[in-house]
Amino acid sequence: MFSIVECYTEMGHIIGQDYGLKQHFMDQIELDHVTQVIGYHPSYLEHFLKIQTFIMQGDGPLPYDYRHYLAIIAAARHQCTYLVNLHKKEFLEQHGDPNWLKGLEYIPAKLRAIYDINKILAHRPWLLNKEHIERLKTGPNSWSLSEVVHAIVLLSHFHSLSSFVFSCGLTQELDPLSSQKYNKVIKKDSGNSSPPGRWGFGFRSNSNASILGRQEVSVDALMQRMRTLSQKQDECSETELNARFKTVEMQAHELVESNKEPIVEISENINHFIEDPLFTYQDFTRRGAENVPSTFRVQDYSWDDHGFSLVNSLYNDVGHLLDDKFRSAYNLTYFTMADKTNVDTSKFRRAIWNYIQCIYGIRHDDYDYGEVNQLLERSLKMFIKTACCFPERITKKDYDSILTELKHSEKVHVNLMILEARNQAELLYALREIMRYMT
Repeated sequence: MFSIVECYTEMGHIIGQDYGLKQHFMDQIELDHVTQVIGYHPSYLEHFLKIQTFIMQGDGPLPYDYRHYLAIIAAARHQCTYLVNLHKKEFLEQHGDPNWLKGLEYIPAKLRAIYDINKILAHRPWLLNKEHIERLKTGPNSWSLSEVVHAIVLLSHFHSLSSFVFSCGLTQELDPLSSQKYNKVIKKDSGNSSPPGRWGFGFRSNSNASILGRQEVSVDALMQRMRTLSQKQDECSETELNARFKTVEMQAHELVESNKEPIVEISENINHFIEDPLFTYQDFTRRGAENVPSTFRVQDYSWDDHGFSLVNSLYNDVGHLLDDKFRSAYNLTYFTMADKTNVDTSKFRRAIWNYIQCIYGIRHDDYDYGEVNQLLERSLKMFIKTACCFPERITKKDYDSILTELKHSEKVHVNLMILEARNQAELLYALREIMRYMT
């Protein structure tokens, strides 16, 4: 039996070879369930495996035990017991100190010092400032900037991967504790399993209404809206574009107001990895709130023009790997939607990506956010926002109830975009503050 790191490394060697060889390899080893689901999209899987292998096993400033412990505390912020348990096992296999697994008070002061950044990045990345970086750089347990960047890449990766685990409805299958936790709220589906997916997954079909709200627009209607928007020639003024962004931003805030959930008791298996559990996502902009942070404008600090080069200079090659992964998720298309072929899905994909980053207060100045309201139904917006900000609330029923006409592989693609747009948003905030610290 291979460890997960060995699986990633070995699979990285065969990616790019023919499908039959990859399938044979899949049959010989036990890949973790999450990687199997990502395998619906082999071209994206290649980039995912490359960076996961690189940041966990490749050259880098952080020792291996630190890397897996950072994965543990990142996943714990979203109560993703599956990822926590996976990396506890890997931590021990990398000869990590078993005492660290007793909780945060048992870890070295240096590792403990980054917990605030973990907490802020996971829930309110706009609160990060250069003083957080300065504090890590001073004292007897100081971090190098390269170590800080490696840690931030790891933390944002596992925050976002936690969103993916929940948004695909995997937790109730992979984590029995999750099923028990939500048993009082969600009735377990008693229907028959559908045929296994490409990697042998049995997805359940569920036609019951979920907490996500009203009936969705049909695929035919969505395709017509995309065609209409593609043909539109009107140009909006800067004032109008800004107003449309603010409208979408405020509507995103109101989604949470209509879906208040009680705080779920945290499992005993992970509560010792969590400090300040009441610190969770809070809307970037709220009516009547004071000291609302200014919108993060991509024209002022972007991944392409700023973040990529900074992260690459401080942690060799990781910028290229991240860039390839972002582009793979953003541009991925088979020109299909449900049973339709020759479909240009670019408008839909861009609306999803930009809506996710809008939730985090990031504005793409060249984008008309009016398209978000044309293409994303309220139920899909609710799902996306919950997956980004409160993924631990999502259940299998929610996954089944969203985008019901789409194939499972297409729904997984939407969730990959949630993973990557969120990952990039966290990195943009963190790298901007590192740049401010350096200048």
